[in-house]
Amino acid sequence: MTFNDLSLHKNILRAIEEVGYNQPTEIQEKVIPFILQEKDVIGVAQTGTGKTASFALPIIQKILKNQHASKRKKQIRALIITPTRELAEQIQQAFITYVKYTNIRSIAIYGGTAMEPQIDQLKKGVEVLIATPGRLLDLYKREELRLDNVEILVLDEADLMLDMGFIDDVKKIVKITPENKQILLFSATMPKRIMTLSNEILHEPEKVEISQKTPKIIEQKLYYVSKRKKMELALHLLRNEIKGSILIFRRTKFGVDKLEATLKKNGYKVTSLHGDKSQTVRQNALNSFKNNDVNILIATDVASRGIDINGLDAVVNFDQPNIPETYIHRIGRTGRAGKTGVAYSLCSPDEVAYIKRIQKLIEQPIQEIKDHPYIQRPKNKDIERPQEPKKKKYKKGRKSAASKKKKKRWY
Repeated sequence: MTFNDLSLHKNILRAIEEVGYNQPTEIQEKVIPFILQEKDVIGVAQTGTGKTASFALPIIQKILKNQHASKRKKQIRALIITPTRELAEQIQQAFITYVKYTNIRSIAIYGGTAMEPQIDQLKKGVEVLIATPGRLLDLYKREELRLDNVEILVLDEADLMLDMGFIDDVKKIVKITPENKQILLFSATMPKRIMTLSNEILHEPEKVEISQKTPKIIEQKLYYVSKRKKMELALHLLRNEIKGSILIFRRTKFGVDKLEATLKKNGYKVTSLHGDKSQTVRQNALNSFKNNDVNILIATDVASRGIDINGLDAVVNFDQPNIPETYIHRIGRTGRAGKTGVAYSLCSPDEVAYIKRIQKLIEQPIQEIKDHPYIQRPKNKDIERPQEPKKKKYKKGRKSAASKKKKKRWY
């Protein structure tokens, strides 16, 4: 299939051709026809599958088809909700690319920056609004924007939005937009909470799920190590094996800061991303990594989700993710566009259960590397998931019948 087969407007096709895209990805091929048929859609796909274009292209097509030429001021017809500033900017850049040969206007609004410039842009009129939930609701309460004409609502990275506590905001946004709108929900994973949400707000949706299997061109390596020796092992691997452009994942913001300080002390060019950093600092960190001013970026999953970082030589899982699908999203950032990549996983005994779940999901064992100075093989009791503690026979404070008999009474 080609983009021509999707019956897209010639001006959209011209913009697609200009950026060098020849064929739609699997999710684009499956999702775009459903959106053009005005059906609600659930799209399940990981980062790097072309998800943004799968909703951006049909949105542009639908706006072009029914542009209100008679109305002087453009009105918001497509609303895209995304959890982070970086994702909002990235989606905006995609729209700028695809609307190049049209007169459609799009803007991104998000917190952490001044509100006034965003209000000024809204006053000029836009047809596509990309927003984080908090900033959108703030501007709506101030009556700085109207959502009466929204025809399409996109919830992007829905699982991350729920993880970040935006569930109530999302429900409010669904309520304050027109009842007869089309809703498109995209998520990397489909936990129960997302299924519950989709059942509440979507009408007979078409579900498109792209395989979560690991690309074969990524070499995966597993290192068993004690928790207190992880830092030494990471330094050992960086000195002797891991070279080039490297993305290291840690589970917490504190862990990110600690690892960054250690690597800088050892002379490495490194920067980091996490939610406590300001928008300017995060953007500068990302730019310095993309421009090769530094070759190591340390990040949490939330801060890095959806960010377009290409050409990685290696991904390092310093901490193992507790959700197995997250492992696929992490390592999928390397080995793209036909290139080979390497994923390194440093596993301490308390993380063995996570590795077992990951291997079950990807349906293959991860190659264990035993030739390193800090090896600590898991004991048999660590291999399986820790069992729940046995329930006591008697409630706290209660004694058994036998113990009551033995007790001497004073009367």
